[in-house]
Amino acid sequence: MLDNLCRSVINAARVAGDFALNEIADIRKDQIKLKGKGDLVTYVDSGNERRIVSELSRILPGAGFLTEEQTVSFENRELVWIIDPLDGTTNYVHGFPMFSISIALMHNGKVVLGVVYIPALDECFYGYEGGGAFLNDKPVTVSPTHSLADALITTGFPYEDLPDLDRHMELLKVYITHSHGIRRTGSAAVDLAYVACGRFDGMFETGLNPWDVAAGALLVKLAGGEVSDYTGGTGYLFSKQIIACNKALFPRFFDLTHSYLIGKQIV
Repeated sequence: MLDNLCRSVINAARVAGDFALNEIADIRKDQIKLKGKGDLVTYVDSGNERRIVSELSRILPGAGFLTEEQTVSFENRELVWIIDPLDGTTNYVHGFPMFSISIALMHNGKVVLGVVYIPALDECFYGYEGGGAFLNDKPVTVSPTHSLADALITTGFPYEDLPDLDRHMELLKVYITHSHGIRRTGSAAVDLAYVACGRFDGMFETGLNPWDVAAGALLVKLAGGEVSDYTGGTGYLFSKQIIACNKALFPRFFDLTHSYLIGKQIV
């Protein structure tokens, strides 16, 4: 069932991605709204969300929705779709092509299906419980990197004031000086998908919402990686903090991230 359902979700994501690509050159400043400090939204976000909700309602009648733009009210049902219709809107409005569509399905509180589509690259990451993780129909796995010195790390920063900014900056210094470097794509869904396929070895970020991470976190786990919040728990969907990494590097990566952002600092 999940295999066929995933194919339908991929099609919905691709339609949304095509719309975003078609509109990217025509976005005007007067069509960009500010939801919060640095948090932008356009008619593409809301239009895509309505389009995706309509298609998923047809595919799976009776399921609830948890969506970024709240074009449909949340109802906590057995099955809930979690949707980010345009992850990386700030990138999008600046014409920077690193943005994505993220769709996940949660069953009784557990995410069982995820799709992250990057339209500008025509890269579709997807996976479902019992089926593994894929990029454009080819299986993917997390990297085998076991040393921080050989790792490439990705992160991002929330739009609102970052709590404990000094702690974050100190942690960045550690990763910059003890790894192959830090990258920031501007889309958490992309970051997680890239951890899943081994392009990044580890990812951490604060201030994220369920629609930012639901699909990507599932992909990391299906690809053989580890995902947690900063305390090592499994509440990353709603705790606004996430760590994702391959299994070999995870203990070191987690200890450093936890120690700088939660506990006593170590190197």
